[in-house]
Amino acid sequence: MHPHRPQSTIGRSLERASQWASRWAGSSWAFSLAVLVILTWLTTGPLFHFSDTWQLVINTSTTIVTFLMVFLIQRAQNKDSLSIQLKLNEIVACLKGASNRLIDIEDLSEGELNILHEHFRALALSAKQDRDLFKSHSVDEAQRRHHRKKHEESGINENK
Repeated sequence: MHPHRPQSTIGRSLERASQWASRWAGSSWAFSLAVLVILTWLTTGPLFHFSDTWQLVINTSTTIVTFLMVFLIQRAQNKDSLSIQLKLNEIVACLKGASNRLIDIEDLSEGELNILHEHFRALALSAKQDRDLFKSHSVDEAQRRHHRKKHEESGINENK
């Protein structure tokens, strides 16, 4: 038994049901059914004299489906995002020269991510200036250069 799967029967049933519903909702059959429901509703308009009740049926139905779909979509997005993050973490962890500080950066605050983004933007500009297209640049390498520059500047300032 997988240690992180829901342990209760209800939890496992809900997980299976939401997986099935997510797959089915993204199928051609689901789209076809949605089109059929709308066409049926439209063609019954004259029969019900386009009444308020006739309009309420489609409004209520689509609101309920939309409400449920928000949760299914969010669940699928959360699972996909976590899977992608784990795969990227594995790549970062095994690449020589890559900064292991990038593992689990999705847990950083938005401000911390923006700082890191600016750092990588500067790194990208530095890489564009290199003539060697295959030269590697990493966060660690950039920080070592930064510290060397700080020490050189402080040494220059002390000599003045």
